[in-house]
Amino acid sequence: MITLKVNGADHDVDVDPQTPLLWVLRETLELTGVKYGCGVAVCGACTVHVDGAAVRACSVPVSAASGTAITTIEGLSASAGLPAGALHPVQQAWVSVQVPQCGYCQSGMIMATAALMKRTPRPTDAEIDAAITNLCRCGTYPRVRRAIRALAETA
Repeated sequence: MITLKVNGADHDVDVDPQTPLLWVLRETLELTGVKYGCGVAVCGACTVHVDGAAVRACSVPVSAASGTAITTIEGLSASAGLPAGALHPVQQAWVSVQVPQCGYCQSGMIMATAALMKRTPRPTDAEIDAAITNLCRCGTYPRVRRAIRALAETA
């Protein structure tokens, strides 16, 4: 039995300790905002926060996540102290700029951006490029950058 703290709540999961965190979040805890993309930590669709850092959940064994604070897209607003139903500022920027096309990669992009903006509220283009390495098959990169720049202006 492994205990995980996900979105502020403790969950006891009875899974193989080497199971990727991605599958425990999606299949066991039914937090399907975390997406499967590549399974080798390249695409970023599975990005979550582990102790505030953006992490690709497909490459983290669940045993390594025990004792950490895990935040998924479902808990992002609450982790920022916002009331239920409120959008996180990154989510609001995504809506305002109309970033998503198909949307599949966007929860991972939002999580990566939220971690970046928390540690670097006014990132340079180089910092954005270094932190947001998520892949988007629809090519929403210019809109992602516009949303990040809009967030930086309000920081």
